[in-house]
Amino acid sequence: MSRAPRLRVSHVSKRYGAVQALANANVEIAPGEVLSLLGANGAGKSTLVKILAGLVKLDSGTIELDGEQVSFSGSDAAQAQGISVVNQEFSLVPSMSIAENLAIGQVSYGRIWGPRKLRARAREALEAVGLVDLDPDTIVEQLGVAERQLVEVARVVARDSRLVIFDEPTAALAAGEIARVQDIVRRVVDRGCSVIYVTHRLSEVFQISDSIQVVRNGETLDPVKVADVDVQRIITMMLGRDLGQMYPPKGSRTDQEVVVRIDELRAPGLESPVTLDVHAGEILGLTGQIGSGASTVVRALAGTAPWTEGTVALRGEPLPLNGRKPGIEKGVAYCSADRKRDGIFAELPVIDNLSSAWLRMVSSMGMVSGAAEHERAEAAARGFAIDPKRLGSLVGTLSGGNQQKVALGKWLGIEPIVFLADEPTRGVDVGARAEIYGRLREMADRGAAVIISSSDSGEVLGLCDVVATFYDGSMSRVKPVAEWTEHEVLRDVMHRDESSDADLERQLQRSS
Repeated sequence: MSRAPRLRVSHVSKRYGAVQALANANVEIAPGEVLSLLGANGAGKSTLVKILAGLVKLDSGTIELDGEQVSFSGSDAAQAQGISVVNQEFSLVPSMSIAENLAIGQVSYGRIWGPRKLRARAREALEAVGLVDLDPDTIVEQLGVAERQLVEVARVVARDSRLVIFDEPTAALAAGEIARVQDIVRRVVDRGCSVIYVTHRLSEVFQISDSIQVVRNGETLDPVKVADVDVQRIITMMLGRDLGQMYPPKGSRTDQEVVVRIDELRAPGLESPVTLDVHAGEILGLTGQIGSGASTVVRALAGTAPWTEGTVALRGEPLPLNGRKPGIEKGVAYCSADRKRDGIFAELPVIDNLSSAWLRMVSSMGMVSGAAEHERAEAAARGFAIDPKRLGSLVGTLSGGNQQKVALGKWLGIEPIVFLADEPTRGVDVGARAEIYGRLREMADRGAAVIISSSDSGEVLGLCDVVATFYDGSMSRVKPVAEWTEHEVLRDVMHRDESSDADLERQLQRSS
C-alpha cells in the first residue's frame, strides 16, 4: 500500500467578488519532496498559499495533511498543524528587535519570553541562515532588504514543520544569499519536511525542485517532473503562449550627449569614489551582490542616500542630491527596490498612485483637474502595460507584477530625463519582466538616460548597453555590454581568484 501524500489539495476554489482567484485547484506533494509552484502574477499562487497558511478561508474543496483532513481558522492553527510560510512580503515589525520578531507567532516559544531566552533562540536561528554577525537586539528597520528577507527565513527554520512554503524567498537576494536559501531548503527536506517553493526565478526551479506545478488563470495544470521539461516549456505553460523575446534590441550610443556625469562620488557604503558618464538613449546597469555598492550609487543619485564627496551634473548643470524634490523637479525619476515601503500607496487607487509624482502638473491654486489627471494617468498606465480599466482599483489588490508596473509607471508623467531603478523586476514573473524591459528600452529610445541597479547578472547583460560591476563597496570595471561575458561579470561581483573557477562554474550553472 502506497504511503499517503504529505499534502493533498483537492478541488479547492476561492472567489473574491467577481474574480475567481482559484478554480478547482489540485496539488499533491510527498514527504521530503520539493514542489515548485509557478505561475504569472495574478495566476492564483498567492491565494493558494494564503489558504494553506490559514490566512484565507477556501470556498470549497478539501485539504489533507498526512491523510487527515484539516481546516484552519487562522495562521496559528495552520502552524499548529505543522505548516510554516516564508512570506513574499515582509511580515516583520520594523520597530521591534530581530529577537522579538523571531519570537512573534512561534508556538514553540511558550507564553513567557525572557531577554536571555529570546537572544539565545535568535542566535540559533540567525546562524542557521548565515547571519552570524547580526546582533539579535538590532531593530529591524535598521536592516537592509536582503537581511530582512533572511530574517524571515530564519523565523521558519526554527520551527518543527511538516510542510514549509517558501513564497518568493530570494526575490530580494543576490547570488550568495540565494545559494544560502537553497542550502536551507535542502536541510529542511533532509529532516523529512516537504517544501512548496514559489519563485519567479526559473533557474532556481531546476536546481532545487523534484517536480513543478503551474497555476494559470486560477487553475492548476498537471504536475511535471523537472527532468522532463526545460525553461521554454515552463514559460509556455505559465503564459499559455510563447513568450517571444525577453529582452528588447539594444540601443545605439552613436554621438549621444552625456546626460549624467558622476565625478568622484562617495557615500556611506562606498569604499572608493565612483566616476561614470551616462549618455542619452543608454541603459547603464550597475551590478553586484547585495551590499556591494551598486544600489548605493542609484540611491545617492536619487537623493535618498547621503553622499559625502563628489559631484553629479545633469546636462552640464549641478544636480542637488539633498532629497528627492530637487531631482524630481529636474526630471530625475526613481523607483526603489522596496515597492511596499516607498514605491506604492497600497490603500489608494491606481490613478492616485500614478499621479502622485506629478499631481502639481495638473493642479492650479490647490485644485486638481480631474479630467487632466485621468488623461495623464491613463497615458502612464498604457505606457507601462497597465490595464486602464484598473485605474480605480486599489493597488494593494493587484498582483506583484502589476504593483511593480505602477511603481515604475507613475514616473512617466514627469517625462524623465533620467530614470533610476533599483532591482526593477524584483518579485515579477517572466511575462511582466519582458513588459518592463520593453518600457525601459522605450524610455531610453526617447532620449532618457536609464540607470538600473540589479543583482541579476542575466538581467543586466540582456537589457543594458553598458555594465559596471561592484564588489565590497567599490566599482570594479565598466565597459560596453558586448565586451562582457557572464563569466567575467560573476568573477567581478564575487571577486574570485583563478583558483576558485570550480566555485564560479557552479554559480554560472545556478544563474543559467
